[in-house]
Formats: sequence, C-alpha cells, structure tokens
Amino acid sequence: MKIDINCDMGESFGAYKIGADEEIIHFISSANIACGFHAGDPATMRKTVKLAQKYSVKIGAHPGFEDMKGFGRRNISISPEEAFDLVVYQIGALSGFVTAEGGTLHHVKPHGALYNMAALDRKLAEAIAEAVYKVNPELILYGLSESELIRAGEKLGLRTASEVFADRTYQKNGMLTPRVEKNALIKKDELAIKQVLTMVLEQKVVATNGEKVSIKADTICIHGDGEYAASFARLIYNTLQENGVKIKGV
Repeated sequence: MKIDINCDMGESFGAYKIGADEEIIHFISSANIACGFHAGDPATMRKTVKLAQKYSVKIGAHPGFEDMKGFGRRNISISPEEAFDLVVYQIGALSGFVTAEGGTLHHVKPHGALYNMAALDRKLAEAIAEAVYKVNPELILYGLSESELIRAGEKLGLRTASEVFADRTYQKNGMLTPRVEKNALIKKDELAIKQVLTMVLEQKVVATNGEKVSIKADTICIHGDGEYAASFARLIYNTLQENGVKIKGV
C-alpha cells in the first residue's frame, strides 16, 4: 500500500525564511507552492521550487484568492470565468519558475476558500478543472475526496488525486468542518494519527456525529503553518511506514 503526503509550502515572503518548509520537506512526497495571491512572492516561489527539487518532491501549483490579509481563507463571490482566469494566471506564474529551474510541474491544488467552495459548487469546480486542463492536460488535479472538484476533473479526463486531511474534522456528508466552527481542527496528535490510519487503511473517516463515512484517500494533506508542523509531519511519516504504508507521490 502507498500514499502521497502533500504540504502547502512557500506561504511566506522574501525567500530568506520559509518557515518550517526546510524541515517538513523530508517527510512529504508532494509540495503545493503558493503562487503569490494568498501568500508567497516571486523570490519565495523560486526558493521553494528549488527546495522541492533538491529532495525529489513533486511540485504543484497552489492557486488561491487574491486575499493576503485573509490568507485566502475568506469566501469571495466569483464567477466561473473569473475563477478560470485566476487559476490559469497562477499556474502560469509557478510554471515559469519550475521551467526556469529545469523541472516539471506535477499537479494543481486550489487553496483555502477557493478549494472549499469548489468542493461544493459544480460550476466553480468545472471552471477550475478546465483551467488546469487547458494549461496542461497532463497535470494532476488535487481535490477533496468525493467533492465536485474531483468529479469535474474526472469528467474532463484529468488525472485526479482525492485528498484527505490529517488535522481537520469531517461532517457526515464527507465535507470538512468549516474553520469558523470550534471543532474544525484536530489539535491532539494521537487523534490526528488515529484519523490518518483509518482513512488510509480503511478508506473511511469518523465524522463529528460519530458516523463512519466512506472516502477515497490518494493523498494526505498536512499543514506547514502550525507551531509544531515539522514534528507532526515526522510523526505521520513514521507512523505510516510502521504500518506498512509506503510514502510516494501520486
């Protein structure tokens, strides 16, 4: 059995300090690099691309809303046409740095509110999938397991990776609990590890109402902006290997 571990990276500025990225990179197989709209800047994008290449980690574009103040986590009303342009623009920006460094762009994973909105909104999901397809139909679209985004990608013929989250709780419909709710985040490592093992080994997750919900787990997201992000990444990596799961990109 194998699983991809992905992490959102390059979400700082100036390229001189990129948070825990340099520690976390050892425990992941895919990096989603911010494209300058919700976070990141040209220098940080370049440095993060080079970091991923150094450790043979798959490189993905991580497009989000143009909302640095809200870190791309605030819902913004947007038309499908605007979403298409937003995603094409940001993929192009990161792709330029990847090409300049002699690498290959592997996937696209929307960020924050854009990701969550596309999980439920079919038209928005289709616009994002179309943007990815028209830039490069070989790119893999990462999206929430059982979401509209995954369905939109599959409809177009894109390869998709169904994503699950180590540190987020789930509703009975398989969607993530909104961050505005108190129980949205799993803060205890032992509970997060238990959830990861259930998702990977059983392809199920226990929702907040106690019900086991079926999901598909191709890739696990860990967040790199927490206080103990690096130690948490190491814990998940080691635990999965101890349970016979190989860490490998999609």
